Amino acid sequence: MPAVTQSKGHYYVPQPSPYPIMLSGAIFLIAMGAVLEVNALKAGPWSLLLGGLLFVYVLFHWFGSVVGESEGGRYHTWEDRSFRMGMVWFILSEIAFFGGLFGVLFYERNISVVSLASLSRTFTPYPGFTAAWPSAGPLGKPFSTVAPWGIPALNTLILLSSGITVTWAHWGLKTGRRAAAIAGLAFTVALGLVFLGFQAHEFYEAYTKLGLTLASGVYGATFFLLTGFHGLHVTIGVIMLSVILARCIKGHFKPDQHFAFEAVSWYWHFVDVVWLLLFVFVYWL
Repeated sequence: MPAVTQSKGHYYVPQPSPYPIMLSGAIFLIAMGAVLEVNALKAGPWSLLLGGLLFVYVLFHWFGSVVGESEGGRYHTWEDRSFRMGMVWFILSEIAFFGGLFGVLFYERNISVVSLASLSRTFTPYPGFTAAWPSAGPLGKPFSTVAPWGIPALNTLILLSSGITVTWAHWGLKTGRRAAAIAGLAFTVALGLVFLGFQAHEFYEAYTKLGLTLASGVYGATFFLLTGFHGLHVTIGVIMLSVILARCIKGHFKPDQHFAFEAVSWYWHFVDVVWLLLFVFVYWL
């Protein structure tokens, strides 16, 4: 990319890039592959594979360009403000997303199940149904819930500890102690991987021993929807933290200029808070 001069106070405008159209093509191939796969057409897996590879390629190169621009000193006050606003709006959209899922849980638990149980025994098609929660619903298969003070409590401790380690890493970076920043990030990534390992084990136990599956009625579907999406967010967070760790090892970031690090730490703290809500409202109460 050719050098671009920028006077302080003016927004940096990069050169035209092929990555947006390439990313659009990758998403199209993934969507088309999913449709073809659902309809059992042979081209489906190939379209998914090609779209996935193109997607990963674009991410690596596009983010690499942004990193190069940042390390090249092309970002100043305007860009920093823009990135912070973008991250704030992204986290707000995530709050809205999980807020909707918790709203579904509240509606099911306090309105729909109660309404079904309150129907007249003369007219209801489910005369034996009660408003007890957790509920499989009137047609769901019986199941046992995951005990909150086993793996869920341990995972809560793990995520809370990871919030401390990422804060320690941030302190190390801000005070010029790069070794502390690297160690804190490494511990955070390790704790995130341990969390995911325990959650995978929990899902396996739920399916094979507790009868708690997506077919377990309203509770089973909601349980896996909430915990599964949170697990996806933890996975994304671990990937982002790993990238930041690699950049720290390469000597990127300065004590007064490290928004990429801050953005990922914001995201990780958000993931921690969501898990605390999950532990209380899904596992405990």
